[in-house]
Amino acid sequence: MKKTLKWIGIVLGGLLGLLALALGVLYFMGNAKINQQFDVPMEAISIPKDAQSIRRGEHLATIYICIRCHTANLGGELYFEVPGMVSISTPNLTSGAGGMGSSFTDADWVRAIRHGVGQDGRALFIMPSNIFSNLSAEDLGALIAYVKSRPAVDNVLPERRVEPLGKIMMAVGMFPPLAVDKIDHSSPPPPAPEPGVTVEYGKYLAITCTECHGPELNGAPFGPPGQEVPTPNLTRGGELSAWSEADFFLAMRSGMTPEGTVLDSEMPWMYFGQMTDNELKAVWMYLQALPALEQGGNG
Repeated sequence: MKKTLKWIGIVLGGLLGLLALALGVLYFMGNAKINQQFDVPMEAISIPKDAQSIRRGEHLATIYICIRCHTANLGGELYFEVPGMVSISTPNLTSGAGGMGSSFTDADWVRAIRHGVGQDGRALFIMPSNIFSNLSAEDLGALIAYVKSRPAVDNVLPERRVEPLGKIMMAVGMFPPLAVDKIDHSSPPPPAPEPGVTVEYGKYLAITCTECHGPELNGAPFGPPGQEVPTPNLTRGGELSAWSEADFFLAMRSGMTPEGTVLDSEMPWMYFGQMTDNELKAVWMYLQALPALEQGGNG
């Protein structure tokens, strides 16, 4: 009996040792991923200073929901925190205390917005640069011009922190892919279509929607790991097939569907609703031009 218990102890000890080794390997893999350095090609962007361009940048910062994550004054906030796992702030973009604006060069802004890479060469978390990588050079320049024009805000935020458990989860793919991994950094952004009520311009504006609704806009998993639910299908294969353009405007401007349902609080309609009438018309035209697809994001 003692010999049997001894062997059981040896086996259990061996298994625990293997488990500790595996966790250690995953920890170092996750840590390496977090601290990986990225050398991305730089693009010369002209940053305008005229009032019209800055107003254009302000409009883009609104409809591309920059001000939702970085707050209305661009001072940033502690955006996401899971105790014992991860803590991420959206940076203070101004030149105030704790802000990036006092040290960022134009090249740093382009690298962060277009490529999802910070001043230290590491990948940015949460920042959806895969969307902004599609901005035209003119619109990117206007957006940067607006950010640089904002008054200084003093707001010192905690640095990004990923605990050991978070690093292990990163290694096994339990975190959403980082934007830096979704971007073809060697490919120049496509030229923006001429603004107007066209399918092409609607597609350009609706690129933000792909972040939650998937690349085909027919829905994608959304939510914390293990608790994902599919986002709505925006193609004619979903509930929008019964909507009119007026219904779409109602939803974007009031947060209310034509059926009387309040849109989910995660849906940033209050920012998209600040598009001009022609911009919303173009987005609606683009959505109507999509093929009718089945609901995605169900697993």
